[in-house]
Amino acid sequence: MFKGSMVALVTPFRGGKVDEKALKELVEFHIKNGTSALVPCGTTGESATLSYAEHDRVIELTIEFAKGRIPVIAGTGSNSTDEAIALTKHAKHAGAAASLQVSPYYNRPTQKGLYLHFKAIAEAVDIPIILYNIASRTGVNIEPETFAKLAGIKNIIGVKEASGSLEQMARIRNLCPKEFLLISGDDALTLPVMAIGGVGIISVVANIIPRDVAEMCAAFEKGDVAKAQALHYKMLPLVKAMFVETNPIPVKTAMGLKKMCDPEMRLPLCEMLPENKERLVKAMKEYKLI
Repeated sequence: MFKGSMVALVTPFRGGKVDEKALKELVEFHIKNGTSALVPCGTTGESATLSYAEHDRVIELTIEFAKGRIPVIAGTGSNSTDEAIALTKHAKHAGAAASLQVSPYYNRPTQKGLYLHFKAIAEAVDIPIILYNIASRTGVNIEPETFAKLAGIKNIIGVKEASGSLEQMARIRNLCPKEFLLISGDDALTLPVMAIGGVGIISVVANIIPRDVAEMCAAFEKGDVAKAQALHYKMLPLVKAMFVETNPIPVKTAMGLKKMCDPEMRLPLCEMLPENKERLVKAMKEYKLI
């Protein structure tokens, strides 16, 4: 159910408010272009600057607009266990197919604390849970041995792995049951992660090139490694441009250039530096996106 190109969906804003019309158009765009799941209210969705009401509303709308055609994996993580449980309960009630749970940020729990945090959420809400490991954002890495323990909890079904370490990912794949999903959290590593047993990507770049990301994942799954490699190398310069500044600044700028939604972000995110925007525009032109 959760494999292939899953998009870390941006939250479109206009005039300081969530742009519900643009959100609906983005959901349709992804369904038409082969995206296999929608992931609202994650890092790319600027969840940290959404109010509780907005967070709940974006998840509700994404589910409503998807109309069951593809699953919605709701970003409902927090550095407060009680808050994560409350957000996850709402997502389940709204009809989310699963929850994405980022590891607690800022308070930097121990491995025991991480285990107890995720265990508490899984026991409180009967919904499939995908963990999200991104130490560059949170300040703490979920170690492979901790994943092995967490994989024993029935509704913890996988991980979005954004450690950047293929060695760590290989150890997770080796230590966890084969049904535990290994999902890339880094667009540049999607193909290598699939080569070691991953099932796909929760992608940033799929916000603008969903068809290519979906086709790369599908080609690898079908055994057409040559096609998957060709798409991987085609996308690589654009992927690099997506991260010249903090995500989602470049991808939202790119979407603004393509008139997909307003490029508006919320502080402390801000407009790109001119030299970095030039690099982004160059990569988009070379990809024939503009």
